[in-house]
Amino acid sequence: MPRPLSPARLARDVLALARARGLTIATAESCTGGLVAAALTAIAGSSDVMDRGFVTYSNAAKTTMLGVPAPLIAAVGAVSAEVAAAMAEGALRASGAGLAVSITGIAGPGGGSAEKPVGLVHFAAAARDGRVNRIERRFDAALGRAGIRRAACLQALLMLRDLAQESVISA
Repeated sequence: MPRPLSPARLARDVLALARARGLTIATAESCTGGLVAAALTAIAGSSDVMDRGFVTYSNAAKTTMLGVPAPLIAAVGAVSAEVAAAMAEGALRASGAGLAVSITGIAGPGGGSAEKPVGLVHFAAAARDGRVNRIERRFDAALGRAGIRRAACLQALLMLRDLAQESVISA
């Protein structure tokens, strides 16, 4: 039986793939508050791959640090596929990294609505070559805040791993 996925195992895989392809990574996190960056930097030697992490919890931080347009946030809300994509693209621009992942969502226990319930999380992974992958996940609110944040961290690491696997090896 295969071992269950863990942030540490996925982080090692992401770092190895990025290293083999000459890629660096930036993270742009809201509801996870830096868990993805922490998972990556917990691995000794990650400094040759991990460029930087942005924790942009407020809308103002998303705008000032990542260049997410305030009118976009006003139109679709911070928890949206469009803002997740803008966060990932902004992390690439602000860092010079080869890959970036972003997370924006509602970890709870409060803050949800009928339209955007607790557990709704939007992700984007972007590559310097213009590829952007987006995923919407609706985690069960019964997981609780910590469980939703952990599940979101795992999803983000999976997206980074997949994007790194698809990347051409640098010469």
